[in-house]
Amino acid sequence: MTGVMEKIPAKTGWLWVKQGFALFRKQPAEMSTLFLSYMFLMLALGIIPVLGQMLPLILIPVFAMSFMQACAQVEKGERVYPNLLLVGFRSPARNTLLKLGLLYLLAATVVVAASTLADGGVFWKAMMGGGLSADELEKSAGSMRMAMLIAAALYVPAAMAFWYAAPLIMWQRMTLGKALFYSFFSVRRAGGAFLLYALAWIVIAIMVPTLISMVITLLTGSFNIVIFILLPISIILTVVMYCSFYPTYTALFGKPGNGSDSPAQAGDKLV
Repeated sequence: MTGVMEKIPAKTGWLWVKQGFALFRKQPAEMSTLFLSYMFLMLALGIIPVLGQMLPLILIPVFAMSFMQACAQVEKGERVYPNLLLVGFRSPARNTLLKLGLLYLLAATVVVAASTLADGGVFWKAMMGGGLSADELEKSAGSMRMAMLIAAALYVPAAMAFWYAAPLIMWQRMTLGKALFYSFFSVRRAGGAFLLYALAWIVIAIMVPTLISMVITLLTGSFNIVIFILLPISIILTVVMYCSFYPTYTALFGKPGNGSDSPAQAGDKLV
């Protein structure tokens, strides 16, 4: 495909969410097993002193391609197996993906450091479940708002640059810099669709657990049952969200290995 990339309608953002659910429904057990294998591996890495805190971030691009490749196989009717977790490591683009992971770690560090300067780290303690008291939160409300604004101002453009970078590196054979560049401007061109996509997932992530919690609490009055039921639902929603990343890519760059553009052609669409 060549030529100028057509503008993506805002309503496409909701279509991506629905396509994520459709992909998951085709192989729910297989996709869930892949995700649980990934989580188990992250927990194992977390045991390593010092490196265990950094490796999960560095390896995000490599493992992200495991889920992208899994979705591509689901779409083609091929079975998904846990060994797909290693697909990024077996790729010729492995070293570039690891460099992307190092940049991701750097970006995350900058975001945390910048927000900490604004409120002394209260916002990030609250985000990480730091057990802050109501008085501490009330006293830090103003500085926390500033920290949130700073974090958002830094995170959003970074997320735009990282969003497509891994598949562009692995599937389109782009260099690191070129992948970050085209990812940023691809997301920018489809800004309305991504805004609706993000809002849809925020609503789903809040509304579904809330409604289920209310119903179960009214029926049983047991908090333990609520947790018991919400845990698998949260896992399923997370896996579906991972599945929805794939249609955001194919909408702009086509299906991998099936008429996908060369690096030059993919770039031409953004000109």
